Amino acid sequence: MNCKKHIKLTGVSNISWKDAIVRSIQDASQTLNNLTCVQVLDQRAKIQGDKIVEYYADLDLEFEIDKTMQGLELPAENLDE
Repeated sequence: MNCKKHIKLTGVSNISWKDAIVRSIQDASQTLNNLTCVQVLDQRAKIQGDKIVEYYADLDLEFEIDKTMQGLELPAENLDE
């Protein structure tokens, strides 16, 4: 059985919402393996005067847990403590 985990993060860009999303996925993929899905939860922007100066995209990133990682799982006998 595959187990999925979700994290929420906010991407920031001074170019576009799409750029904020793409850069966030690129950044997250440097420390998270097995990214499988992204859901855009919200988009907003910072404005100054009549111009958008920063784009924000709130994301839910999904990834599969890597069960082959060594040393990260607690032995079953320690789970009851």
